[in-house]
Amino acid sequence: MLDRKLLRDLMRMWSQALTIALVVASGIGGFLTSLSAVDSLELARDRFYANGRFADLFAGVKNAPLSLAARLREAPGVADVQTTLEQVVRVELPGVADPIIGQLIGMDPRHPHRMNLVTLAAGRPLSAQLDGRADADIEVLVSEAFAQARKLRPGARLRALINGKQRNLTVVGIALSPEFVFAGLWGMPDARGFGIFWVDRDVLAAAYSMEGAFNRAAFKLAPGAAPEAAIAAVTTLLEPYGGREVFSRTEQVSHAMLDNEIKQQRVMGTMLPAIFLGVAAFLLNVVLARLVSTQREQIATLKALGYANAAIALHYLKLVLLIVLAGLVLGILIGKELGYLLTRLYAESFHFPAFEHQLTPSLLLIGAAITVATACIGTLHAIMATARLAPAEAMRAPAPAHFRRTLLERLGIKRVGTALRMVLRNMERRPARSALASAGVAAAVAIVIMGSFFRDAIELVIDNQFTLGLRGDITVWTTDPVDDSMRHGLRRLPGVRHVESLRFVTVSVGNAQRRERTIMRGYAGRPELYRVIDMAQRETLLDGRGLVLTDRLADKLALRVGDTVRIEVLEGRRRTLLVPLRATVDEMFGLNAYIEREALNRLMGDGDLSTGFVLSVDPGFEARVLEASKAMPRIAGAWSKSTMLRNMEDITARNIRIMSAILTTFASVIAVGVVYNNARIALSERAWELASLRVLGFTRAEVSAMLLGEMAIIIGLALPAGMLLGRGMVGMLAELMKSDQLHFPVVILARTYAWAALSVLVAGVASALVVRRRIDRLNLVEVLKTRE
Repeated sequence: MLDRKLLRDLMRMWSQALTIALVVASGIGGFLTSLSAVDSLELARDRFYANGRFADLFAGVKNAPLSLAARLREAPGVADVQTTLEQVVRVELPGVADPIIGQLIGMDPRHPHRMNLVTLAAGRPLSAQLDGRADADIEVLVSEAFAQARKLRPGARLRALINGKQRNLTVVGIALSPEFVFAGLWGMPDARGFGIFWVDRDVLAAAYSMEGAFNRAAFKLAPGAAPEAAIAAVTTLLEPYGGREVFSRTEQVSHAMLDNEIKQQRVMGTMLPAIFLGVAAFLLNVVLARLVSTQREQIATLKALGYANAAIALHYLKLVLLIVLAGLVLGILIGKELGYLLTRLYAESFHFPAFEHQLTPSLLLIGAAITVATACIGTLHAIMATARLAPAEAMRAPAPAHFRRTLLERLGIKRVGTALRMVLRNMERRPARSALASAGVAAAVAIVIMGSFFRDAIELVIDNQFTLGLRGDITVWTTDPVDDSMRHGLRRLPGVRHVESLRFVTVSVGNAQRRERTIMRGYAGRPELYRVIDMAQRETLLDGRGLVLTDRLADKLALRVGDTVRIEVLEGRRRTLLVPLRATVDEMFGLNAYIEREALNRLMGDGDLSTGFVLSVDPGFEARVLEASKAMPRIAGAWSKSTMLRNMEDITARNIRIMSAILTTFASVIAVGVVYNNARIALSERAWELASLRVLGFTRAEVSAMLLGEMAIIIGLALPAGMLLGRGMVGMLAELMKSDQLHFPVVILARTYAWAALSVLVAGVASALVVRRRIDRLNLVEVLKTRE
C-alpha cells in the first residue's frame, strides 16, 4: 500500500522530481566526466610508460664519446644508460610558408632503443642507410602529432636545414614515444609548428661530424635507488664534456605537462560536482519537508492503523532514493558521453598508441555512493521529523503563521505596495528557506562564472605573453652562443626595423639544500621587444635590478629580496655564481629567473654573447625575413609570433567554448531546479491564499505577481551574491590548480558577469512561465475546500 502511495506521490510531483533528478544528474555527470577522462589518461600513460620503457633521468652534453656510456652505467643507482644524438633544425613543407621546427633524434636501426622505445603507428621502421652521399635523401619517422596536424603520410617529402645544408627528408613511418606524449615548443601546444623526426644515427652523426659521440643520454635507475644521488654521480661524469643538465622524469617537459593536466582536471572533477550534489541535497530536503507538511493527516492515519515509525520513514526514504536513482542513471549516461568527448579532446594534445575512454566500475560505485550519501544526509532531518510526528499532533491542523510588520515598515518606509508587503512578510516568516533558495541560485551564477573564467584567463595570458610581453614579430635562436654582433646582420635583412638580443643559460638556482633547475633569461635592461610582464600587466625592468625571480620560484627556495642566490651554470664551462636577489615578479608561466643580458655576460665572463634575437618587422615582410634567415648558418631555428598565436588559439578557443557551454548548461539546470522548486512549493503552501484573493477580485496577473515577485527578489539577491561567490571560487580554483608550469590569473571580465546573470535570468523566466501557467489553472473551488 505504501509503495502504491509512493508512486502516486511521484506522479503528482513529477516536475519537481524531474528538476531535482536533473541537478543530481549534473553532479554525477560532472564527476564521471572529469574523473573518467583523468583515469583514462592515467591508464594510457602508465601502459605507454611501461611498454615504452620510459627513462627515469635525462641528461644533455655538448659532445661526449660513446665510450663514456660504460662509465655512466657503473654510476651509483644507475641500472642502464642509453645515448642518443639529437639536433634542432628548421623544416620546410612544400607549399607551407609557416616556420617549422624539427627535433632530429638519431637511432640505430640495427640496435633498437632499450628505453624511450619508438612505437610505429603507420608505415615501416627505419632501415640502415647505406648511401653515404651528403646529398642523399634521409629516411625519417615523424611524430604522430605533427603528422596528423600537417596531414603527412608515409611517402611524404620535406626539407630540413641540417648543419647549414638543405637535405631532403622522406617519411617512411609515423611513430610515437613516451618521451613525447606531449610535443610542443617550450611547453606551448603547437603540433603544427613543432615535430619530432627519428633518423638513422650514422647519417645524423655524419652531418654534424659527431661520429662516435653523443649529446643526450637517458637513464634507468636501479630499484630503490635515490634519484638525487644518481643525478650527482652522473653530473660529475658528464661535466668534463660540457654536461648541460641532468634532471629527473618529473622535470621532463612532456611528463610535466601531462601531470599538470591530470592535477587540474582532478580539481575540476571534485570541486564542481560537490556544488551540484550540495544543491540537490538542499532541494530534496525542501521538497520532502513540504511533502511531510502537506501529508500530516495521512502520516497520522498510517500510524493509527499500526504502521511503525521505521516503515513510514523508509517510505519517504524510498521517495528520495527513486529521485536520486533517476538522476544517477541519467548522470551516468551524461558522464559517459561527455567523458568520451573530453578524452577525444585530450587525444589531440596527448598521443598514445592506445587511448580509449574508460569508465571503471569502481568510479561508478564511488560516484553512486557519494550521491546517495549526500541525498540521505540532506533529507535526514525531514525523515526523522516524520518518524517523530505523534498521531494526535499530526491530526491537528498546523498553527497559523505569525505575521508581523516587515523590516521596511519597521524602518519607517511606509510607501510599500500591498503585493510587495505580502511578499516581504512571507519571505521574512521563513528567512532560512529564502536564504537557502537565494544561495542555490547564487551557486548557479558562480558556476557560469567559473565556466567562462578559463576563457577570460586565456585571453589575459595571450595578451600578456604575445602583446605586452613579446612585442616583436619573429624570434630566432642560434646553435650555440654567438657574438652579439650577429644582430647587425639580422638588422640588415629586408623589412627588419629593430633587433633585440637575448641570452638564455640553463642553471640550477639554490638556497641551502633547496635547488631548482631553470633557465636564466638575459633580456635588455630597458627592452622594447621582449619584456617581463606580471599578472597585473605591469612591466618589471631589469636595468640595474640584478636578479629577478618569479615569486613561486623564490617561495620554493625560501628566498627573499636581498638574499644572495647561489647559481650553478649547467652548460659549457661549469661555474658557480653568487647573485643578490633584487626583486620578484608574479608571473603566469614557469619558474623563471631574469637578469639584464649585459650583466649575465659579465657574470659568465665569456664575452658579449647572445643565444637568440627578437625582430620587429614591417607589415608584409615577415615571410621574406624568415626566408632570408635560412641562409644564415648559425641560426638553428625561427618562429613567427603570429603563426604560433594562431595555432594556439585554434586549440584553446575551441576547447574553452566546449567547457563553457557544458558548465553553462549545468548551471542553468541548477537555476531551474532551485527557482522552479521554490516556486512550486510556495504555490502549494499559498494556494488557498492565492485562490482567496482571486475570489476577492484580484486578477490573475496580480495574484501571479505576489508569488513570482518572491522569485524575482530571490534572484535579485542571488545575482550579486553569486558574483562574489564566483569570484571567490575562481580564486580558490586557480590556487588549487597552480603548478610550476602555470598559474592561471584570477581575472573575470564584465561580459562574464553579464553572461552569468543572463543565463540565470533566462532560467528564472522559464520557471516563472511554467508556474504562472499553473496559477492560471488553479481550481478555486477545489483549493478553497479545507478541513477547517
